[in-house]
Amino acid sequence: MSQMVGKMGRLVWIDCEMTGLDHEKQRLVEIAVILTDKDLNIIAEGPDIVINQPEEVLDNMEDWSRRTFAENGLLSKIRESKIDMKQAEDMDSSRFLIVLVVILDFLANETVKQACPLAGNSVHLDRRFISKYMPRLDKHLHYRIVDVSTIKELAARWYPKEFKKAPLKRQTHRALDDIRESIEELRYYRSSIFHQ
Repeated sequence: MSQMVGKMGRLVWIDCEMTGLDHEKQRLVEIAVILTDKDLNIIAEGPDIVINQPEEVLDNMEDWSRRTFAENGLLSKIRESKIDMKQAEDMDSSRFLIVLVVILDFLANETVKQACPLAGNSVHLDRRFISKYMPRLDKHLHYRIVDVSTIKELAARWYPKEFKKAPLKRQTHRALDDIRESIEELRYYRSSIFHQ
């Protein structure tokens, strides 16, 4: 029973990289998952999957995404990836390494369905893309989110001294790196602002 309670208290950290910010026009190109307990200790590191997109999708990427993904190497990894969105959306695909199945299997073993909130920075945006492109994953998550960006914005206004000491981000804009930095950032705010 205590294992079940522990699994219910976990945070599901997901970060997505997309070809742009408009979930109606743009596409997912990378998704990664890390689970933490309520105290922000990493419990498990899930998959980090790069999704292939056809050239016509990449041609319509927003400028920021094109420039950033060329600089950080993600653009070449997108082109090299053997996992495409059709596979990612199709639960009945015969291929083993499809995005949705891999992530849902990971979460099914480590969390309780609809009990664990999604966590990250500006994670409402990731949630929109997940909802559109991976509705089964969206249904596994609790409806609440833990958005580190909200805490950062409040810290800047209410605790400016502590805010200025927050850990600097490397800004790699790769999904797994972004999650790790978000966890580190929330740990900082927890210790400096949310005193126990």
